[in-house]
Amino acid sequence: MTTTSTADLESTARLELLAEQDRDVRFRTFTHDDAIAVGEHIIALARERQQTISTAVWLGEQLAFQAALAGTSADNDGWMRRKAAVVRRFNKASLHITEEMTAYGIEDIARARMVDPMDYAFNGGGFPIRVGSAQVGVVVASGVNDYVEHDLVVESLRAHQKASA
Repeated sequence: MTTTSTADLESTARLELLAEQDRDVRFRTFTHDDAIAVGEHIIALARERQQTISTAVWLGEQLAFQAALAGTSADNDGWMRRKAAVVRRFNKASLHITEEMTAYGIEDIARARMVDPMDYAFNGGGFPIRVGSAQVGVVVASGVNDYVEHDLVVESLRAHQKASA
C-alpha cells in the first residue's frame, strides 16, 4: 500500500499512482453497509486529523451515506455532487481526470470536455467504487484541498478493502 501523498509527487508519478489506485481499489461486493462503513471511516479520520470535511457515498444514483463536520457548508454538498458527476461520466477519480488534462496543458477542463462547470467539478476528492471492473458507486470528500480529499477517500476505501478481505 502506498502512503505517499498525491500532493508530494511530480506529475508523471502522480498519474502513475492514480492509475495504480484505480486498478487496485476494487471490491468483490459493495453494499449499503459497506457504503456506511467507508463514510464513517472518512469522518473518523477527518476528526482525528482535525480536518473540516463533508463526505458522501453513492451506490448507483442513490445517496447511501452523507455527513458533514463543523466548518463545512451547503457549498461542500454542491462540490461533492459535481465531483461525483465527473467520476460517473469519465469513469475515473476526479483528481485523475484533472491531472490528465493538466498534463496535456488544458486549463479550462470543463470547456475542453464540453460540460457545464455548474454540473461538473474537476477537482480531487471523488473516487469510483468498483465491483470488479464495473463502477457501482462514488465516494466523495470536500472541505480541505484536492489532494487531502483524494487521499482521505482512497485511504478509507483501502482500509475497508483490507477489512473485507
